[in-house]
Amino acid sequence: MRQFLQQTFASLVGSLAGLILFFSLATSGFLFVLIAVASKDTGPQVQDKSVLVFDLSVNISDTNPTSSTSEVIEEVLSGQESNIIPLRKVLDTLDKATKDKRIVALYLDGAASKTVGNTGLANLKEVREALERFRAAGKKIIAYDVDLGEREYYLSSVADTIILNPMGVVEINGLNSSQLFLTGALQKYGIGVQVVRVGKYKSAVEPFLLKQLSPESREQTRELLDDIWDEFLTAVGKSREITPKTLQAIANTKGMLIASEAKTQGLVDQVGYFDEVIATLKELTGEKEKDKSFRKIKLATYARAKSPYSKNRKSKHKIAVVYAEGSIVDGQGNLEQVGGKRFAKQLRELRLDKDIKAVVLRVNSPGGSATASEIIQREVRLIREEKPVIVSMGNVAASGGYWISTYSDRIFAEPNTITGSIGVFGVLFNIQELANNNGLTWDIVQTASLADIQSTVRPKTDQELAIYQTMVNQIYDQFIDKVAESRKLPKGKVKDIAQGRVWSGIDAKQIGLVDEIGGINDAIKYAAKQAKLKDDWKVEEYPKIPSFEERILETLTNDVRVTSRQLPEPLTTELLKLKDDLAIFTTFNDPKGIYSILPFNWRLD
Repeated sequence: MRQFLQQTFASLVGSLAGLILFFSLATSGFLFVLIAVASKDTGPQVQDKSVLVFDLSVNISDTNPTSSTSEVIEEVLSGQESNIIPLRKVLDTLDKATKDKRIVALYLDGAASKTVGNTGLANLKEVREALERFRAAGKKIIAYDVDLGEREYYLSSVADTIILNPMGVVEINGLNSSQLFLTGALQKYGIGVQVVRVGKYKSAVEPFLLKQLSPESREQTRELLDDIWDEFLTAVGKSREITPKTLQAIANTKGMLIASEAKTQGLVDQVGYFDEVIATLKELTGEKEKDKSFRKIKLATYARAKSPYSKNRKSKHKIAVVYAEGSIVDGQGNLEQVGGKRFAKQLRELRLDKDIKAVVLRVNSPGGSATASEIIQREVRLIREEKPVIVSMGNVAASGGYWISTYSDRIFAEPNTITGSIGVFGVLFNIQELANNNGLTWDIVQTASLADIQSTVRPKTDQELAIYQTMVNQIYDQFIDKVAESRKLPKGKVKDIAQGRVWSGIDAKQIGLVDEIGGINDAIKYAAKQAKLKDDWKVEEYPKIPSFEERILETLTNDVRVTSRQLPEPLTTELLKLKDDLAIFTTFNDPKGIYSILPFNWRLD
């Protein structure tokens, strides 16, 4: 056993330069202590005439990956890099490469992995604009893939040359939004559901009540999808010099185009094999035909490289970028949630920090607990009294995500951001039928008729439902008042555009819910301007994620079990979708049972 551990962690040490691992035998097992030793890191070296390689399968999130430490260890031991990269790192790296004379071209590699990226459409919009800046600087972009889905094609369409494998397919068949309905399952197992809500579009409760979309929900979904699809058609059409009308006709009549068809329609430039792509890239980098490959550097590696063309800001004046990513829950929450108490504490600390001159709140949240949303919003208002606070909306900033965005100095959103959903609801479950069917019953003694109003072992009475409805109405009115006051809109207009309805970023700007169309870097620049910092500032990101070494050190004091279990790919994909759909239950912890959340796990495919 000792020999096995020595070999295993020797491999870990080899992968982590500058880390020395000691271990000793403890009574309950092996206790490991990791000591980080400082070492001089000169960073990756970039050769002249290099090609920057961008793997299209990566998932671009707002924040750093939040893998468990055991997963991180497994990545290190296997030599595999994380498939998640933060948005700002991608944008900064592409802009750095745009100015770097050592980088002569960009290779969008769709064949590096079979994993399908699931990056949100608003994030893709920002990345696409960075690719356009790269190409506008006179540098070549080459894209290659075996199969191009719409997400991959949205980026690849920027390229000077798109090469598709002869066996490949281009998917241009439009967008769809699927929604899981639990009504039948809840009825089958005897779980009762009662709902109180405000807003005819507040469809987040429909999966508990219906077996298909309501007309109102179908209407708003259709309009939202149309806005996002129009952005796709316009952007892709401009890059490929194909009219949106022609692309729509392809989506209606073809959907999936084989390689030769895709070339005929002008969707790709060449049909070719990987070795032919390598030959093309060799020419760009000046390699000889006999050389094995072209001169290249991966995007994640290049991000760590030093460049004389990039600014290394050193300033005591800081702009804090705070990420509100995930469902909003009461209390602390976990790393993938926005815990009301934890997040409010973070904002409070930033408000009191004199070196923080402005705050950019990056919101990528479908909402959640109304109570937690209000706690967070209060801190946003307090920050605004002392320093600029700017909101940058990501893929989704709806319901509670919009609640916490109000009272900022300015709101930025992308055209395909999903926002709005100003509405409130409560879901009241009971297990009476389920319990009775299995021989379980309850009896109760109480000092008042409403003493057990929060009981889950029986349905709510009409009187109790009326009480809950009053609470929901009050909170909804507060939501409306806050939006009207902060956005300087008549209350009547807010009521018209609220009702739980979801809007695209472009529509939200037209109706006054957001101020500007732009990305996270636009919001940061605006914050610097509002704080009157000129060029004397630097960005710090919050919340701070423990470093890799810190997480290793913490975890190695416990029992580490690294496992790798894989199901067949199609089954894995569907199970992960189901897991995401059911994850909504983990966010239902509001102390009043009242929520402002986007319609049940909105998914666009």
